[in-house]
Amino acid sequence: MLDIVIEARIANISEAMKVKRILPFRLRRMVGPFIFLDHAGPVAEVPKTWSSLDVKPHPHIGLSTVSYLFNGQVTHRDSLGVEQVIRPGEVNWMTAGSGIAHSERFENPAALAGGALEMIQTWVALPEKDEESAPSFANYKPEQLPVFTDTGVWMRLIAGNAYGLASKVNTHSPLFYLHVELEQGARFGLPPEHEERGIYIAKGVLEINGVSYREGQMLVFTKGADPLIRALTSSTLMMMGGEPLGERFIWWNFVSSRKERIEQAKEDWKQGRILLPPTDNEEFIPLPDDNSRPAGSAPRPEPLS
Repeated sequence: MLDIVIEARIANISEAMKVKRILPFRLRRMVGPFIFLDHAGPVAEVPKTWSSLDVKPHPHIGLSTVSYLFNGQVTHRDSLGVEQVIRPGEVNWMTAGSGIAHSERFENPAALAGGALEMIQTWVALPEKDEESAPSFANYKPEQLPVFTDTGVWMRLIAGNAYGLASKVNTHSPLFYLHVELEQGARFGLPPEHEERGIYIAKGVLEINGVSYREGQMLVFTKGADPLIRALTSSTLMMMGGEPLGERFIWWNFVSSRKERIEQAKEDWKQGRILLPPTDNEEFIPLPDDNSRPAGSAPRPEPLS
């Protein structure tokens, strides 16, 4: 019933920001089109220099980045000239396509007070036909996203379709992405219409077939599995999946179906052919040293998208 249980690893994405990294994982690179998942926060201690949390401008190709906040706020700036503050319950969906650079800035100290900052970042790989599409950005407000409630269960559909709901968020392939809140004792099942399905436990404890699973774990289910899932405590989940896209290569912030395209993206970033955000162009994250890892080791993308 369970294909794999992925344990979160700790990664640094800026001078002062650490995250729980779930995807990619060496034994499971993707769940449907989802190829990257980070859980940032909750920030328990605000650093003396709160700008040290910032993620400087960095590039992407071949994917869409999806930002979703539980608490706090973040300012997004990108090569298109977009400047967007994202708040809890909103969705920032940026499609990198042929290439884009963006930053994530934590510019409101009040939003960091009391350990309030907490966010989820995912990357959704693009189908081959869309990998070189023009970059784009959209922000969706909570009232634009469908919500389902049942006894002890609250769900917001961020993107795709599940449980009879359909989101208006523009996507490029069949998928689902949900924020789920469960009361203790609540029971529910997986959406049956998708081939690959996973649950990330952001908070709480779940029970499946008499086995308990805890915060920081991602449960990936076998095709066709129909488990009864019970919340042993009040729980917060991110559920995601969809139809597989085929093999994808990932290096740093670049995703592609072709290795040579990633090599081109490296050179494009070195030579300044991927433009910086026009209102955030005084600094950037340089290309990592290609020789900094042992030969043959799997690359580990670092910046928060």
